[in-house]
Amino acid sequence: MPPDGSLPPEVVDGVPGRPLSFYVHVPFCRTRCGYCDFNTYTASELPGMSSGDYVSAAHREIALAGRVLGQEAPAVDTVFFGGGTPTMLPAETLAGMLGAIRDRFGLAEGAEVTTEANPDTVDRTYFEALREAGFTRISLGMQSVVPHVLAVLERVHTPERGLQAAAWAAEAGFEHVSLDLIYGTPGESASDWMESLEAVAATPVDHVSAYSLIVEEGTRLAMQVRRGQVPMPDDDELADKYLMAEEFLTGHGLGNYEVSNWAATPSGQCRHNLNYWRGANWWGIGPGAHSHVNGMRFWNRKHPRSYVAELDAGRSPAQAGERLSAEDRRIEQVMLELRLAEGLSLSILTPSERDRVAGVVADGLGSVTDERLMLTLRGRLLADGVVRDLLD
Repeated sequence: MPPDGSLPPEVVDGVPGRPLSFYVHVPFCRTRCGYCDFNTYTASELPGMSSGDYVSAAHREIALAGRVLGQEAPAVDTVFFGGGTPTMLPAETLAGMLGAIRDRFGLAEGAEVTTEANPDTVDRTYFEALREAGFTRISLGMQSVVPHVLAVLERVHTPERGLQAAAWAAEAGFEHVSLDLIYGTPGESASDWMESLEAVAATPVDHVSAYSLIVEEGTRLAMQVRRGQVPMPDDDELADKYLMAEEFLTGHGLGNYEVSNWAATPSGQCRHNLNYWRGANWWGIGPGAHSHVNGMRFWNRKHPRSYVAELDAGRSPAQAGERLSAEDRRIEQVMLELRLAEGLSLSILTPSERDRVAGVVADGLGSVTDERLMLTLRGRLLADGVVRDLLD
């Protein structure tokens, strides 16, 4: 990537005609959970570097994005603060970064503004400050309400704290509150998983994300599995728990709109993630953040020190990028849109791929309505395999 972060003219020329999102990566965590392989750091891993160094650099990158995308860039449709733990920063700091995006680009009418939050870093006053600043959605990382499951995941909050945080967010005026759950933790029984689902149903949330535990290489959990200290999650057990989640959440008024996500209403769906899945444009702010602009994908230097140093020197923090071919973009469209409940237009498929659709339907993995291929419940369990078998 050029030192000034510039993009090819033909890439920038297409910016005004497509929705634009911003992702802001906050790389700080109070502790590192044993299963996590995200680009996050505790204070002891960044000696001598303050959160203020990161915040100043992030503001400079927002200004850089404004110069690169130009005056014709559209107002921002969605903003998502993730991490890490964004709520380790003061609410006023998050509000300041949102304000910088608003001042440079403007926010579209009805823009969605989300922050992830760990339950132990927030209270009602914090949520009230975010709501006043223009945030519209809270995504809480609760994972489980069962103490021994939280212990294996190395989550430091109590089960009650996650539920209380959801209530505080609603009391602060957030109409859209999401809870993240993880199923398949070693030692988690079916009744443990049901206990978490039932707890969620008792909270004022309109969105649930449920993810199977993945043992990522390089994590403490992977090391524990290798040593035989905890068992590897069982695929059949994961499938059973997914089916439990589908039955329970649907029964409590939350409809599945993407393989791992359920919402009470269309307005409760995460528009930011839908923009990812539908191939919109987004700029990622922060260390290791990825961006996509009209088929150009690029990513920032991963370590916070390197990220800050580049911006301090007046250079773009982008480490590298790639131009996606038309075929690359088509394949990604198949992979991502097939995960959505609305399915995939058959017009995207090649003739030989369309010939395979009948087999997907015959195997009970999909159905076709109005020239769109949609996964069945069984197909959702095998979504990656369906995509692999469908593509040329």
